[in-house]
Amino acid sequence: MSHADTLQDLVAAARKAGADAADAVLVSNASLSVARRLGQIEQLERAEGFDLGLRVFVGQGGMLRQAIVSSTDPSPRGFAALAERAVAMARVVPEDPFAGLPDAPDGLVAVDLDLADEAEPNAEALIARAAAAEDAALAVAGVTNSEGAEAGWGRYAIALAASNGFAGEYVRTSHSISVTALAGQGTGMERDYDYSSTVHLSDLEDAAMLGRRAGEKAVARLNPRRPKTARVPVVYDPRVAASLLGHLAGAINGAAVARGTSFLRDRLGQRVMAAGLTVVDDPTRRRGLRSRPFDGEGMKGTRRAIVEDGVLTTWVLDWRSARQLGMASTGHASRGTGGPPSPSTTNLWLEPGRVTPEALMADIREGLYVTELIGMGVNGVTGDYSRGAAGFMIRDGALAEPVSEITIAGNVKDMLLELTPADDLQFRRGTDSPTVRVEGLTMAGA
Repeated sequence: MSHADTLQDLVAAARKAGADAADAVLVSNASLSVARRLGQIEQLERAEGFDLGLRVFVGQGGMLRQAIVSSTDPSPRGFAALAERAVAMARVVPEDPFAGLPDAPDGLVAVDLDLADEAEPNAEALIARAAAAEDAALAVAGVTNSEGAEAGWGRYAIALAASNGFAGEYVRTSHSISVTALAGQGTGMERDYDYSSTVHLSDLEDAAMLGRRAGEKAVARLNPRRPKTARVPVVYDPRVAASLLGHLAGAINGAAVARGTSFLRDRLGQRVMAAGLTVVDDPTRRRGLRSRPFDGEGMKGTRRAIVEDGVLTTWVLDWRSARQLGMASTGHASRGTGGPPSPSTTNLWLEPGRVTPEALMADIREGLYVTELIGMGVNGVTGDYSRGAAGFMIRDGALAEPVSEITIAGNVKDMLLELTPADDLQFRRGTDSPTVRVEGLTMAGA
């Protein structure tokens, strides 16, 4: 029996127990991971899990009561008792005017997303990858220690079934390597890292190359200075530039917009970035880290230009937030087994610009190149932005001395409007950005 068939039996049990509507989600997984530090294996772990979640609705029309129960027992023998507990809970909770299943599911994405890799590494293969990454980092001149390297593999099966007729399931895999190197001595030590995470093993970056990069980055950060406070152009390295897209995604999240807690809550259909800039969300990207053939409510989702030519075109919506706003779901429901769906982006990226990172900062007489951000200092209501940072000064268009113990401040609304991308977009994280330049931020230092 398939996972979807199992869930349909659970949904049927919920209806029999008195639910007017129900859906159920299942996640089963297997994973293998290894951690190595200074040549010694510190952790070797194999894990397998099974999680089941049932959501039931009691009531009719626009005033439903809902409850969610979860279990780690896959046996159908317990479905009746699980359903009865869920329905009993739903009958005593407050009514929710925005709760409910989609009236009709979209069905599955027709294209092959290529999310399952048949290659399953053994422990020896993962140990070899971690060793290659750490040994390459330690071989870099100036690297004096290691926080270790990790390699992992995972396989996940996700299924969803609902009383509105939807039933679907898919499998996705993951392969990963990460390594962290330390340079210097005593209180003058600096650290840096690199990693790669992919759906298919064939797309995973070379472990030795990752280790070498981590070591070189750590050495480059030695003997940092604390610059004087100034208002300067700030260039974000791609690994931190993606955080700006994260702030955008939070501001266009339908739940935040419905609550009135978004600094972009009144900007739909208006310019939020410079003309010519496009931000894409695509759950159907082949081999994408966040790709999926349907969302947490059975909606298939489509590629969308969330920002097109600088104009905000849509919110990110599940059905509950969509009903609050008088709109329709955009197919962005995300969920686990223990809670209700909530809106979330999938593969999100800023389309690249037309100039190289070097050309992007060539005219900067004095500026800041950020490689690390610390803290969450962003006000979701006002957009005020203040985060700890480290990186390098830019002098006469080139990277100069390393700097740390600084804060960069501004407002995300202004930052998005003043943002210029380079041409070096790579898909590595799920939320991805090329190098970007932001004008006129305050760099608070000495």
